[in-house]
Amino acid sequence: MKRESTLHVLKNELKFVQKGGYRAPLVWRAPLVFEDSPTCPKERCSACPDSNCVLMSFVPRKYRYEAVPCRHIPLDETGETLDSLYRTGTNEEIEQTLQSWLLETIQQLEEPSEELEEPSEQRWLEQAA
Repeated sequence: MKRESTLHVLKNELKFVQKGGYRAPLVWRAPLVFEDSPTCPKERCSACPDSNCVLMSFVPRKYRYEAVPCRHIPLDETGETLDSLYRTGTNEEIEQTLQSWLLETIQQLEEPSEELEEPSEQRWLEQAA
């Protein structure tokens, strides 16, 4: 059941990205990945309140108590995160990295495998933790 829920959320996030959801400027700043999407269960401009968000299973344990844990999800094999991309990447690089991560993660979750019971058990996530 959790796998289906996670897949549903990630597919909706991918649609949001592909439709340019992060390109629509807000009043005073560019939209923040995950935080300004339909994926995020928290209220705007507040810290992440609980671990019910499906994205928490992708956050390395040491970052789960950060104000915005989803910024610390490793998005590729090099350990690039939203936190690091916000400091060094362009909006296009952020969007491309996010889209690649979403496509890869969705594909892994759709593959029947006893090895990947939980999304947090993915090889690249364990390496980053």
